[in-house]
Amino acid sequence: MNGKRAIYMPVIKKADASTLKVVQQVKDKLPTLRALLPEDVKLSYAFDQSTYVANSLKSLVTEGILGAVLTGLMVLLFMRDWRSVVIVVTTIPLSVLSAVILLKLFGQTLNIMTLSGLALAIGVLVDEATVTIENIHQHLERGKPKAQAIWDAAREIALPKLLILLCILAVFAPALIMEGVPRAMFLPLSLAVGFAMVASFLLSQTLVPVMANWLMRDHAPAAGHGHDEPAEHTGFFARFQAGYQRLLTRAQGRQRGVVLGYLVLSLVVVGVGFAFIGTDIFPQANSGQFQLRLREKVGTRLEKTEQTVAAVQAIINKEVGPDNVEITSTFVGTQPASFAVNSVFVFTTGPHEALMQVALKEGVHVNLSQLKERLRQCIHDAQPGLQLSFEPIELVEKVMSDGAPTPIQVNVGGKNLKEAAGHARKVLAQLRQISYLRDVQIAQPLQYPALRIDVDRERAAQFGLTSQEITQSVVAATSSSRFTSKNLWLDPKSGLGYQVQVQLPEDQLTQLQDLEALPVKAGQARPTIGEVATVSARMMPGQIDRQGPYRLVSITANVQDRDLGTAAQAVRKALKQVGEPPRGVVANLVGQPQLLEDTMSSLQTGLGMAIVVIFLLLAANFQSFRLSLVVLSVVPAVVAGSLLMLLATGATLNLQSYMGMIMSVGVSVANAILLITSADHLRHEHRDVPLAALLAADTRIRPILMTSIAMIAGMLPMASGLGEGGDQIAPLGQAVIGGLIASTLASLLVLPHVFGWAMRRVGYESSSLLPARTRQAA
Repeated sequence: MNGKRAIYMPVIKKADASTLKVVQQVKDKLPTLRALLPEDVKLSYAFDQSTYVANSLKSLVTEGILGAVLTGLMVLLFMRDWRSVVIVVTTIPLSVLSAVILLKLFGQTLNIMTLSGLALAIGVLVDEATVTIENIHQHLERGKPKAQAIWDAAREIALPKLLILLCILAVFAPALIMEGVPRAMFLPLSLAVGFAMVASFLLSQTLVPVMANWLMRDHAPAAGHGHDEPAEHTGFFARFQAGYQRLLTRAQGRQRGVVLGYLVLSLVVVGVGFAFIGTDIFPQANSGQFQLRLREKVGTRLEKTEQTVAAVQAIINKEVGPDNVEITSTFVGTQPASFAVNSVFVFTTGPHEALMQVALKEGVHVNLSQLKERLRQCIHDAQPGLQLSFEPIELVEKVMSDGAPTPIQVNVGGKNLKEAAGHARKVLAQLRQISYLRDVQIAQPLQYPALRIDVDRERAAQFGLTSQEITQSVVAATSSSRFTSKNLWLDPKSGLGYQVQVQLPEDQLTQLQDLEALPVKAGQARPTIGEVATVSARMMPGQIDRQGPYRLVSITANVQDRDLGTAAQAVRKALKQVGEPPRGVVANLVGQPQLLEDTMSSLQTGLGMAIVVIFLLLAANFQSFRLSLVVLSVVPAVVAGSLLMLLATGATLNLQSYMGMIMSVGVSVANAILLITSADHLRHEHRDVPLAALLAADTRIRPILMTSIAMIAGMLPMASGLGEGGDQIAPLGQAVIGGLIASTLASLLVLPHVFGWAMRRVGYESSSLLPARTRQAA
């Protein structure tokens, strides 16, 4: 521990336990534990991961405040009314608090996924209140009394907003049928966003109208602002609105070309984006902690390995700065059989191997990927024969690795270990030719120095000995008598039982002749091991891993400056280039690549199901498949925008960014619903499709721009990746922002033409099952 020998006791919490609560309880018990120890024994609290959780909570609060402030500024920019800002911003903490309460009731905890969902919801849930406030302003500008304007505005958008809410919730429906890691990750985020959105919808239809009645003032009627024509264009936004109308009018004569060009461009961008973007399971974390496995030459003594560890620690202190390292914890050698050590957390194959964990101090900002690359070079220069491998340190990463110590692991298995090892060496040589693979090595010590004892049964029988007695004498001498005869001593003072064991001092057993001179019978100098057995030195596997009937040889590797999907494809290609393995030998790529394929498949299915569910909801509302497809025409722009943003920021397509893309589909459809609902109502009212498209675009441009820009502003803190754990949720915000930008442009510039082209030959008769009912605008 920090270069000194120590007894290190890790405390592992249960899966459903709270990290913060467990840490606090351990700290509370320290005084009691210290009182039980002798005065010259120092018990200190070394390290915990609660700091990461606590800082993530702080980051959420910071992002929430920044998101609320930016959202309020956007509303103020469009509405020029501070009272509207107060009303909109008030719904944010109330919605988040409601979501936290519901998460608790549903057995969820505050973790990286629920925190991501809440941070995402802060930027999204403002849409509900903003649409209500903007529509109230529109009715006030028509000269209505305040109470009547609030009532008409809330009633007018109640159904479209409910449809928008259902569409947003629909994108989370696939989480209910997902399995494995995708479900464990997606479901908590889905619940967090869903609960916040439901609360926001209810508040927008109850609290917002009440606060609007208290705070907002009556408007003077806007000139020309009737039901059928747009307002006169005065002021900056009005001039912008007039220019927007002229642009739509000029393009109406080329609707088919605009629509087809948009679809072709969007689909090409989507295809190219999916072809070039990298894939990972989870964004790379820059948590300030790393784990390093060191392997000296097989057979190296424990003391020499310990010296190597000290030299490596000095290199780390030099590269990072000794004042920037909070703690280093290293385990050297194998775990004693008398110690209850879980191999999931600490596992080594011999005294030549060490496992080192390093935690940097809070506030030290360093790129871990670049630091690892520098350490590889520095350690190789100082210790040329030393093998090293960086491994996941966080439990979530270890679970995602499915038991593999590195992202890439190739298992070569066979009933004959020599044949498997021979093919594994060919695979090893091929993988080392891939430039971006690091720490490529065979995990098992295949040539470990050992002593073989062949018992002469006839000579042993002459001495009245059995093979079991000879074996027990060797075990007791080289390991401990606890493995051959259990002996307990009861302390008469305390009444406690202690296990007593005897072991031969290591300095008396240093060479082969010392082992041969060991007596076999207790209290007798003869016979010795050498008189009843032959002892010979040889090399043999120091560890044998099995999977079914196969003995495994594992090749492990890390990935540097590439995504996991690209690396997995290169490894599969390398396995094919090696050629067919010998008969009875198999070679399989295991670890994260298989989980990556399952995750991407589940998320792709989820995206497709989300679109289908939204389509069915739209069809039920509009009672028209044609209008439903018109609304969904913005989806290609959403996916294209998300991919372009991820490529621009250097992010990969992973669990977080894919969920952001799925989320942006639901959010972006909201703008399309607002515009198409209004356009279809105006189409029946005026019986003129081009005019209906222009009027709908004119009346909905302000709420669409306002809600979109407000949501984008609310997402900026998350997308920036600031704070602890910010780099893990940044792709989520980036995907949503990219999808929102693209869908907003598509909704304003293309969607009116899609509506005009699709509905140009559609009749005006109601498609309701009750033909006598006139079609009502939402």
